[in-house]
Amino acid sequence: MANIQRVALIVLDAVGAGAQADSAKYGDAGANTLKHVVETCRPSIPNLEELGLLATIGKVDEEEPPIGNYGIMRARAAGKDTITGHWEIAGLTLKEPFPTFPDGFPAELIEEFERESGMQVIGNKAASGTQIIEELGPEHLMTGKLIVYTSADSVFQIAAHEAIVPPMELWHICRIARRVCRGKYGVARVIARPFIGTPGAFERTGNRRDFSVDPLGTTLLDALNGEGFDVYGVGKIEDIFNHRGITASNHAAGNEECVNAIIDTLKKPHWKGLLFANLVDTDMLYGHRNDPEGFARCLEAFDQRLPEILRLLGERGMLIITADHGCDPTMPGTDHTRESVPVLVWGLSLQEGVNLGVRATFADVSATILEALGARARLDGESFYPLVRQ
Repeated sequence: MANIQRVALIVLDAVGAGAQADSAKYGDAGANTLKHVVETCRPSIPNLEELGLLATIGKVDEEEPPIGNYGIMRARAAGKDTITGHWEIAGLTLKEPFPTFPDGFPAELIEEFERESGMQVIGNKAASGTQIIEELGPEHLMTGKLIVYTSADSVFQIAAHEAIVPPMELWHICRIARRVCRGKYGVARVIARPFIGTPGAFERTGNRRDFSVDPLGTTLLDALNGEGFDVYGVGKIEDIFNHRGITASNHAAGNEECVNAIIDTLKKPHWKGLLFANLVDTDMLYGHRNDPEGFARCLEAFDQRLPEILRLLGERGMLIITADHGCDPTMPGTDHTRESVPVLVWGLSLQEGVNLGVRATFADVSATILEALGARARLDGESFYPLVRQ
């Protein structure tokens, strides 16, 4: 019988742990999200430190070493986007990167989207989401034209004021865009970016929705679901995996609501399987906005809630905390950064203080979870469960 009955897998979005060997190809040489935030802002994160988070960037207190098991993981797949990172964590490593459009989308794609949606487009360039609504929001309000933009990631983003295009209508338009963005234009995600407010004071709302491509192979979620395990998604996990392999989901918005959803799920009795959560604020609110102080406060806020999660895991629970990429707020740009990520593992029935070393792929998380739960399936990656089990 497996020692572990349930796993809480929490992705601290964009909390990278240092540039990879190929980071210069992405313009990210020298990136280290966690190290730079810690050294710049010195956040108080005693619980994460106890689990080994700072040890992953070489900051180990010899007098009080971590009680958690810790290491770093390299991305094997090319790219530095949300989908690629989460899929690799879930045991699906992409062989080819998703297409990106740093100069905007080709005219034929925009024309097809306008024809199918019945809406006209402004923008069509790579841009920061907050900056482009400030730039083009007034024109959008006057004309009703949709603001379409992209980033360094493989995304087709559509911004619209909720008074002009209500969220449900914008979601419908995004579904049309998802059908249009196919083949060589098959971006990883179409993202609805609704906002409110007036010129000079626009504000994005919590009605964002991501419309992802269907996973291009079997994921951890598929495997566990197929063997009868429970698979709970929290936050944008359901979007990232296009709802596949998930038995129940809470599409909570923002870290506080997501942590509440994690705790509510852990309180449910008699479930066995995986709780998979994404905490997006470090990325969306602070990394992309070059705000290391906000990033640090966000880590502190999660750290304060972490004991609640640990108490609810139970004797046969396992917590894994990791990330999907970097987004170094001290770097000049506002895009994701190509980085390795930390991995922390803790459970009452597990060893303490094991250095897991440098893992060759994010997929080691998936392999570990499958072995820990006693599942039959095997996906990409090498399990580190033998290193941490008692």
